[in-house]
Amino acid sequence: MTEKKDCGHEGGQASPRLIFIAIAAFIALVLFVIFVIWLVLMPKKPQFLLQDATIYNFNVTPPNLLTTNIQVTISSRNPNGRIGAFYDKLDIHASYRDQQVTLVTEIPRTYEGHKDVAIWSPFLYGNSVPIAPYLAGSLIQDQNAGIILLSVKIYGKVKWKVGIWSSSWYRINVNCPAYISINDRTKSVVVGSAMKFQIVQSCNVDVSN
Repeated sequence: MTEKKDCGHEGGQASPRLIFIAIAAFIALVLFVIFVIWLVLMPKKPQFLLQDATIYNFNVTPPNLLTTNIQVTISSRNPNGRIGAFYDKLDIHASYRDQQVTLVTEIPRTYEGHKDVAIWSPFLYGNSVPIAPYLAGSLIQDQNAGIILLSVKIYGKVKWKVGIWSSSWYRINVNCPAYISINDRTKSVVVGSAMKFQIVQSCNVDVSN
């Protein structure tokens, strides 16, 4: 007796498997090419700029309570020519001598294309925020001297996009020093009941895993 081999049955099982392997290999090749491009390009971190600050209220009242109402204009530039940048969960607040003096304001999720610039103008509020007694004294001295140094800080996530591939999320921390010369009328303009101060100050940007 001779043994019959069902070649058609074996071929029917091998064909889908080969197709799957070919598709998987193609996807792996595409991802590898994108990854190599990523390594070659090595994305540069975004560039943030604090452009101006409009002060509606910034006042210390007893006992050591600070009320703040400020609108800031901040721009972000993606310096990469072939890599896009996604921002998510960006929170911004103001601090004075390392103490947070406003509530956190959320910046909308943003995508920046190649060499693109995004501009945000959030309001920063703080109503009767308790501050340390020595900070209240320092702030009054700064106001009398005519210059106040605030820090506008942004925390959130960023990821990069090359073609169809996106990286994992990275932490981004931005610190923008705001030197406000309240007595220098050449750098300020009256806006209703507020004063708008031109700052144009580069921010420190840190991107980490």
